[in-house]
Amino acid sequence: MAELLEIHPDNPDKRKIQKVVDCLRDGGVIIYPTDTVYGIGCDLYNSKAIEKICRIKGVKPDKMHLSFICYDLSEISKYAKTLSTPAFRLMKKALPGAYTFILESSSQVPKIFNVKKKQVGIRVPDHLVPRLIVKELGNPILTTSVKDEDEVIEYMTDPSLIDEKYGHLVDIVIDSGYGGNVPSTVIDCTTDDFELIREGAGETVSLL
Repeated sequence: MAELLEIHPDNPDKRKIQKVVDCLRDGGVIIYPTDTVYGIGCDLYNSKAIEKICRIKGVKPDKMHLSFICYDLSEISKYAKTLSTPAFRLMKKALPGAYTFILESSSQVPKIFNVKKKQVGIRVPDHLVPRLIVKELGNPILTTSVKDEDEVIEYMTDPSLIDEKYGHLVDIVIDSGYGGNVPSTVIDCTTDDFELIREGAGETVSLL
């Protein structure tokens, strides 16, 4: 069973953050808070951990959409092939925040399962815990939401209930209080005509 690890959302204990980072470096899978829904994540460069997430989510590895949690905008240029000035301005305005930006992936994105993904989703959540984890780890974590699209979502906001459902499948469940039940807003920035893919927690009225 996973360890249910309480980490304060505004004043995280550095030792607990380091414990999570050590787990990720050892190939562990974690459930962690964001500024939207709780997510399942692992080290971007650990293929076995990514395979485990695919099994948990019931997704074939080659069909899995790649989304990363980054610490800040400076990391994004490593993983995006090109970042136009309008796209950079949009992301700078929106992040940290409840958005996922779809970009063309660079050669730095690992060839997971020998499949080169052409696109990658980038997140910089407005939540200190996942950003500190990524900062200490030294690279992004691959992420997917705990919630499935067709799931009843009420119980997926409570870390203790998430632990009851997923605790036998992951290594650490972080409890930073109740999460949201609305996922991030997804914006495709692979062309100059930005496209709203999913309306979520991030407001688009003042953004696009």
